[in-house]
Amino acid sequence: MIKFTKMQGLGNDYVYIDAIHQEINEPSSLAQFVSNRNFGVGSDGLILICKSDVADFKMRMFNSDGSEAEMCGNGIRCVGKFVYDKGLTNKTELAIETLAGIKYLQLNVKNGKVETVRVDMGEPILEPSKIPVKSTENPVKNLHVNVEGNEFVLTCVSMGNPHAVTIVNNVKQFDVAKYGKVLEVDQAFPKRINVEFAEIIDKENIKMRVWERGAGETLACGTGACASLVACSINGYSNRKATIELLGGDLQIEWNENDNHVYMTGPAVTVFEGGME
Repeated sequence: MIKFTKMQGLGNDYVYIDAIHQEINEPSSLAQFVSNRNFGVGSDGLILICKSDVADFKMRMFNSDGSEAEMCGNGIRCVGKFVYDKGLTNKTELAIETLAGIKYLQLNVKNGKVETVRVDMGEPILEPSKIPVKSTENPVKNLHVNVEGNEFVLTCVSMGNPHAVTIVNNVKQFDVAKYGKVLEVDQAFPKRINVEFAEIIDKENIKMRVWERGAGETLACGTGACASLVACSINGYSNRKATIELLGGDLQIEWNENDNHVYMTGPAVTVFEGGME
């Protein structure tokens, strides 16, 4: 029997498995199974906690379609909670290996359990070839993509995984599914793209919905919130520190001027424990 933990960060939910003490075969197909909300556990994907030779732990993250992704901001906060709450570590400052590099976590512990996590997400990547996006602009602030007669102006940022951010007037009423699924696979994006639809409230508050590559619309996306803050900042829409309001709740994002790193602070919640054959 495989033991698992269902966890969520602002409603962005994943099935977490200790792959240090359990052998997990074919994680891609397992991700598809557990993600199914009718026949599986129900989640946006699968996250494995593994041994690392270069950090405290390694995180492997699979979308609901079975594709492996580089990073997940909400997911990595829950990884921090998982390893601390389950006694895999007693450290409150952790290094986590991901396909997007090593990320550094500060755990906020209350009554012996992790409540919130601050993640050093590293420096945003703005060079088009490294995002990747087909563009000669650097940074890519004016990528025009037409979808069914609607022209979107996109700012592209990588936070270890690729994002395209566009500004909309009323994000609540916006048809994210209609346009997100088309933009995700546009020819401008060689590795597909996560798409953020952002509404500017003021310089310190942004509302955002996200279409995640390989998963569809989710309630929250940590890397997407970071990318949105960076995109809004370089376009002059926001300050370098703002609250990003997602469907699942709020994240505090800061693009620090001193080290150029983006810092994300938000909750991590355990939903339930389970086992499967």
